[in-house]
Amino acid sequence: MEEKSNVKRKRKPYWKKEGFQAYMFMLPTLIGFPVLCAYPMIYSLYCAFCDWDGINAPVFKGIKNFKYLLFVDPVFLKSLKATFMYALINVPVTLILGLALALLLNKKLPGIKLFRVIYYLPTIVPGVAAIILWQFIFKSDVGLLNGILGQLGIAPVGWLTDEKVVLFSLSMIKWWGVGGMMIIFLSGLQSVPADVFEAASLDGATGWEQFRYVTFPMITPVVFLQLITGLIGCMQSFAEAQIMTGGGPNFASNFISYDIYVNAFTNQKYGRACAESWILFLIILAFTTLIFKKSESFVYYEND
Repeated sequence: MEEKSNVKRKRKPYWKKEGFQAYMFMLPTLIGFPVLCAYPMIYSLYCAFCDWDGINAPVFKGIKNFKYLLFVDPVFLKSLKATFMYALINVPVTLILGLALALLLNKKLPGIKLFRVIYYLPTIVPGVAAIILWQFIFKSDVGLLNGILGQLGIAPVGWLTDEKVVLFSLSMIKWWGVGGMMIIFLSGLQSVPADVFEAASLDGATGWEQFRYVTFPMITPVVFLQLITGLIGCMQSFAEAQIMTGGGPNFASNFISYDIYVNAFTNQKYGRACAESWILFLIILAFTTLIFKKSESFVYYEND
């Protein structure tokens, strides 16, 4: 019989164990979430019920800030309207435009990758730089758009000074940067199995029927993702109003995020700004929850 080995198996140092390494990877989130996310949110909720100038200690005042915003403040409701209108214009247009571009660029043609890069380029331009560029384009006197209109004999348009036009002008910036959405749609289109299209073709389905009954149902999870992120992005729009219009004219582009900024850093009403932030959070939460509930009727998953 072989002699039994009495040598004990050498144990791994604890820092080499899989469990320890997993917790070390989780450590930044375990520390960062409560410190950088949870605590500021809880503290801002407390400040929403206080008068606070950002310097002295907050003084509890109950629902005073919420009552002022909802029933007294003439600017808040205009900001709410401007934000909703901006989202209503941009969310469907960017979804349709991004999907249309993805369908056009989802072809095996010479040089197609170059066109994909060209359409994606606006996405990598820094946001502030892009807004300043468009600010020059929209200028009433020396702007590019009015210069072109003048050459055609058309009167200049107050792209940023006319309250009936300003939201459309700011929306053009969103449409210009639709390349990011286009890339995500393109990845969704390329994940659809080719044999499904072959089967549809053999059954005599036209191009439109293939899109309606095959392509679109297969990419509805991507559409759902883009709908949620697009809505949240529009509801949180800030830089366009802050840099280009200052919330004007007549508060037509005074988005809620910009109004929060003005209340906090211009008016030193930090408690009111916190209350407004929580109202915006609850609005986004309500819309997101509603879309999630309704998604069961139009989002198709392969395991359904």
